[in-house]
Amino acid sequence: MTLYRASEHKRMPWKNGGGETVEIAVFPPDASVDDFDSRISMATVASDGPFSIFPGIDRTLSILDGNGMSLTFDSQEPLLLNRSSPPLAFAADVPVAARLVDGPITDLNVMTRRGRYRHSVERVTGRFSVSKQAESEAVFVLAMGDVSLTSDHKSVDLKALDAMSIDAAVTVRADEITCYIIRLTPQD
Repeated sequence: MTLYRASEHKRMPWKNGGGETVEIAVFPPDASVDDFDSRISMATVASDGPFSIFPGIDRTLSILDGNGMSLTFDSQEPLLLNRSSPPLAFAADVPVAARLVDGPITDLNVMTRRGRYRHSVERVTGRFSVSKQAESEAVFVLAMGDVSLTSDHKSVDLKALDAMSIDAAVTVRADEITCYIIRLTPQD
């Protein structure tokens, strides 16, 4: 298990300059916003505006905090995304405009380079178990509050916005706390 403490997450400007990203994990480890294969990050959105365009990237967006935002893809009807919405997967190379519902939000972004990786994001609350579904898969747990992870008689406590990558089956005791399970799978 590898621990990613919230206090150690890397902060950087958005690709379009409109805000700040808090990077949790990126692969390859020294990749930039232009050449990553996978990236897990959070961002605070404080104003309406367009999303950054990432050619060849698939993205899943989840609202972690705030009242949500309305997303407009090309000329389609707006789609409301809030904390109770399931994680939303979409291509990051299509134009998307965001309009805040009522104040700033914090979101979770999981992005993978098409043809190299695919990903999934699941929101869970309470006690659950998680394990890798394939040896090549990378699995992360992002905690939204105090949780305890147990594996092979080892226990690790996570605080809000800490993350952990897991290599073996893990039981998570989270009581009423929400966690996000992120799976990254290389494509052949």
